[in-house]
Amino acid sequence: MTENYTALYEEHKKLGASFTDFGGWQMPLKYSSELAEHHAVRKAAGIFDLSHMGEVWVTGLDAAAFLDYALVGKISAMAVGKAKYSLICNEDGGIIDDLIVYRRPADSEGHNRFLVVPNAGNAKVVAAALAQRSAGFEVVVDDVSAATSLIAVQGPKAEEILLRLVPAARHELVTGLKYYAAVEVPFLVAGAGQELLLARTGYTGEDGFEIFVDNDDAAALWQAIVAIADEGELTPAGLASRDSLRLEAGMPLYGNELSLEGDPFTAGLGPVVALSKEGDFVGKAALAAKKEAGAGSTSGRKLVGLKGLGRRAGRGHYPVLKDGNVVGEVTSGQPSPSLGYPVAMAYVDVEHSEPGTALDIDLRGKSEPFEVVALPFYKRAK
Repeated sequence: MTENYTALYEEHKKLGASFTDFGGWQMPLKYSSELAEHHAVRKAAGIFDLSHMGEVWVTGLDAAAFLDYALVGKISAMAVGKAKYSLICNEDGGIIDDLIVYRRPADSEGHNRFLVVPNAGNAKVVAAALAQRSAGFEVVVDDVSAATSLIAVQGPKAEEILLRLVPAARHELVTGLKYYAAVEVPFLVAGAGQELLLARTGYTGEDGFEIFVDNDDAAALWQAIVAIADEGELTPAGLASRDSLRLEAGMPLYGNELSLEGDPFTAGLGPVVALSKEGDFVGKAALAAKKEAGAGSTSGRKLVGLKGLGRRAGRGHYPVLKDGNVVGEVTSGQPSPSLGYPVAMAYVDVEHSEPGTALDIDLRGKSEPFEVVALPFYKRAK
């Protein structure tokens, strides 16, 4: 697979990062201790490089109607400034990717503007699918992934830290920003107030922000955020802690919980699918049939949370057992640093999916007891 390097690669090298390939990108796996990075995000704040993610602008008079057709959600109902979690599916209802859509103010010509952010390994596939589906719509699909960096600051001190880089007169832009919303904010970087898109979104289960910035300005922004934080207040964090954080928060990962072979209903994402919206959308007929057949409710398998009753953790692809019989498969699992016991997400037969159900995970020939619990495993105190 081709190796890509983010605009922050040299910053990570200076910090002593260990790297790993992720979606074709060389990304920091951890800087020192993944456990320390995990706890830092839960207790203070962590800074992440998410520049491997994709960014696709969809602009035009038909932009809202087009995204209603291309994605499963009712994007046209979004208010300007809001963000929405959605899915892009194929005609068979398989999940091509999960993504976030940000609705931005119309341009000077009155054209609607949306920023679509797909996952790293799927960015080119999603951009190509959107371009292909745009035929017949007055819309422009512009993949700016290669020119855009994304920096996340996540944790209970995230707002406090970022406010130090925003003019006092504009603090309300940050403090008043709701979850799943975005706004242009002037950041004081290199002495200038550069306006950047700031979103109150994240993948950790904590309060936090994601900042979109041109590649040329990414290193200066990263350095400014790190420099403005007090000692011990902000910790660079890699993919290892990001994975343990999102697992505790019950957030699906494409390639683990989500795939072309799966569907939104078995993944617990039925509410994301707007079958009642006017007009057709790609995969609508197949998804309606799956829902009618009881996918994820009365038939097939369903994504659940599993809490370990012992000390050993289940891992991806380990069989899930009931009375010695295979009734499911783990998609993600590891010891929970925050909770102190093993957690896992798994697809299990719907008849064994109720919270409180006792199940086992086959840990390489030895059964380990687990219990079905409601997701997420971890919820931050508000």
